Amino acid sequence: MERPPKLTAAERDFFHLVYQAGVANPFGREREEIELKIAGLYPDATRAERTAAATGAVARHIAVLEAENRADASRYEGDDQRLVRAAFLFEFFYGLRKKFDQLIIDQIQSGDTPARVSFAQEAYRLLLRRGFSENDTRRYFALSYQLRRAYFFINRYLIGRSPVMGQLRRQLWENVFTHNLALYDRYLWNRMEDFSTLLLGGTGTGKGTAAMCIGRSGFIPFNEKKRCFEESFTRSFVSLNLSQFPETLIESELFGHKKGAFTGAVKNYSGIFERCSPFGAILLDEIGEVPNHLQIKLLQVLQERVFTPVGSHEKSRFEGRVIAATNRSIAELRQQGLFRDDFYYRLCSDIITVPPLRQRIEEDARELDDLIAFTLERLVGQPSPELAALVRETIDRELGPHYDWPGNVRELEQCVRRVLLRRTYEGDVAPAAPELEARLAEGIVRGDIAAADLVSGYCALLYRRHGTFEEVARRTGLDRRTVKKYIVGQEESGPTNGD
Repeated sequence: MERPPKLTAAERDFFHLVYQAGVANPFGREREEIELKIAGLYPDATRAERTAAATGAVARHIAVLEAENRADASRYEGDDQRLVRAAFLFEFFYGLRKKFDQLIIDQIQSGDTPARVSFAQEAYRLLLRRGFSENDTRRYFALSYQLRRAYFFINRYLIGRSPVMGQLRRQLWENVFTHNLALYDRYLWNRMEDFSTLLLGGTGTGKGTAAMCIGRSGFIPFNEKKRCFEESFTRSFVSLNLSQFPETLIESELFGHKKGAFTGAVKNYSGIFERCSPFGAILLDEIGEVPNHLQIKLLQVLQERVFTPVGSHEKSRFEGRVIAATNRSIAELRQQGLFRDDFYYRLCSDIITVPPLRQRIEEDARELDDLIAFTLERLVGQPSPELAALVRETIDRELGPHYDWPGNVRELEQCVRRVLLRRTYEGDVAPAAPELEARLAEGIVRGDIAAADLVSGYCALLYRRHGTFEEVARRTGLDRRTVKKYIVGQEESGPTNGD
């Protein structure tokens, strides 16, 4: 009987690093540090340099295994087999990553029709030759496509070098693959529908983009007979803005209806739960607007995974993930009894806050230039440094360095358009929040509002109206540092009544 091959101590140490790199978050510092060790490079190496050097180092180690007839994972035992498989999968993924990227681009252009995968046979042969079973080969091919899609969308659509954006990218990756890819691979790759997500953040921050990154990154099996994946990822994400519909129609938009279910129901209609792919996710935007009785029905869908169209007694199964988003304070809605606690606890498997543009720029001023360049490239179809300079010059001249960007990224996109049209942008004077005005007025009438809360609330109202700490300081007679302290503190906690 042939004895199983073994790794040397040095090979185990190296392949253990490869394993750690494979399961780490690609947007995290840990992954970067491991890649540097694999590549043997210094910390100032670029991502491209790290990747090229790391893949080269792995290829050289695998070449040694091949030369010594040890490049078949099925012949190994125990921990050696786990490490060798990790190295072969690393080789497989990075060897095909450009082809996966092109497939993603082709699929976007093809729309809802699954694109043919021309390199599938090549990919299958590589893993089978490395000792993977047919079932494992099939699954790891689909998993590699999923990994590349998630990286593609998160990296390309959520740009920004600020720490808070780095955190957002890491959180979105973990939302799809958990904190450890090995855990996902072993237990959860086909069970993520039980993990709902709640996205929080102001209007225009990019909650819809974050949801799209999750929804388009689900696991989609490969159909070997058709030489394509079972479904286009363009169909795997559908969204519904609940604030666009009157209360009488929201239930139909969610669950669908049968012909004759109510006046005006002249034909059957598929709601968002029925339109959702079993490999995808739905976004319920403005979830804070859903009335109580519909929260109960949504809770039942999350618990039982079934729903009933309006006017029907037949139950339909829902197999996708649920993502909900709101720009309102969930804590306040729950306190006011407008958002059920049991519904909240079914939605909050993961809670992700999308940061405001103001915070992103405060953390790294270069973020504004990155977003201007990104927006312009989408508008004109190519990098445009000259136009970017024009937009930045206009913003600096007319808004100054401390503009609040109350409309966030969405406002910046419109700012860029207006500068291209008129070479001017006056900014958006955001209306004072009605709830803040009301609470301040009520506290004054009752005589129980704390002085610090009164000052911080007044500063916040002025800041939303004028957009800079300097202008608030001028109008209140306070210094800029004190104004900023009051405003930041008010935004984090909101005004409270004195004891």
